[in-house]
Amino acid sequence: MAELKKMVVTTTIFIVTVLIMPLNSATLHVPTCRSYCGNITVDYPFALQHGCGHPGFRDLLFCINDVLMFHISSGSYRVLDIDYAYRSLTLHDPHLSTCNSIVLGRRGNGFSVEPWRSPYISASPNNVFMLLGCSAVSPLFQLLFFQGFADRHLPCRNVSGMGCEEYYDCPAWDWIGRSKIGSKFGSGPPECCAVSFEAIKTINLTKLQCEGYSSAYTLAPLRVDGPHEWSYGIRVTYSVQGGDEFCRACEATGGTCGYSDVDDHKDDGVKQLCMCGGSNSTSNCESVQDDDHAGGSPSSRGPWSALNILAGFMVCALAWMTSHKN
Repeated sequence: MAELKKMVVTTTIFIVTVLIMPLNSATLHVPTCRSYCGNITVDYPFALQHGCGHPGFRDLLFCINDVLMFHISSGSYRVLDIDYAYRSLTLHDPHLSTCNSIVLGRRGNGFSVEPWRSPYISASPNNVFMLLGCSAVSPLFQLLFFQGFADRHLPCRNVSGMGCEEYYDCPAWDWIGRSKIGSKFGSGPPECCAVSFEAIKTINLTKLQCEGYSSAYTLAPLRVDGPHEWSYGIRVTYSVQGGDEFCRACEATGGTCGYSDVDDHKDDGVKQLCMCGGSNSTSNCESVQDDDHAGGSPSSRGPWSALNILAGFMVCALAWMTSHKN
């Protein structure tokens, strides 16, 4: 009778492990991809974990010692803020010139985005880039083919009411001296040339042959009095290609938005996924539940079944060995 009881207990454990656990795991979703870095919320379309968020923003944000960093081809920047309502980020480059400090020596990152990322992120139209100490042979001042502009000068102009004429009033120019910058390249080029990102598509100090740069932005409809009140930094806007409909449908059914593994340099074959516990869907979690009720597909249920069978076998083996010790 004792052996029979042990056999019944062992069999019951196996049935619970193999049959009940898959049912529970099918109803449990993976942990949310939403996370925090310091005091900044990292949510869709961004993510810190591989496979989470939108594929257009993969390998973009990194959390290092509670500091959120933004990494693109031109360098790494500290993220000061993510504004999900206005779809924008505020970045800080430690070698960016401000009203109180001018940094030369081409130490600044500038701002340049990989071609495959350009549909997703760009500098804000309300962001002015002021290029400092550019060479007389810089593409900015020459009749050269540069970034699609051929046979004409690229003009220096104000952007959103901000430009070099106002920037010259900053105390940093008193300390460094305007002639000190200009004398290195002769009297031809201006010491400062203000441009929009849209005008040249990339801020690369080496290619533009400029010694430094400043960047400031406005938050319309706010207007400030003078460059000492400008917001210095790089304001970046982002866009989710195709809209947010997929992710909204996924989250509405309890899923988490993510993507399949993709080529690091191409978007060919990129597939957005709705992660629903042990299964993934290309639509939403209701479709996964429908598949489960219909018997499931091998790809969605097979790995979980094999895992639980193995777990059940190990638990039963342990129970059998324990019972025979007694």
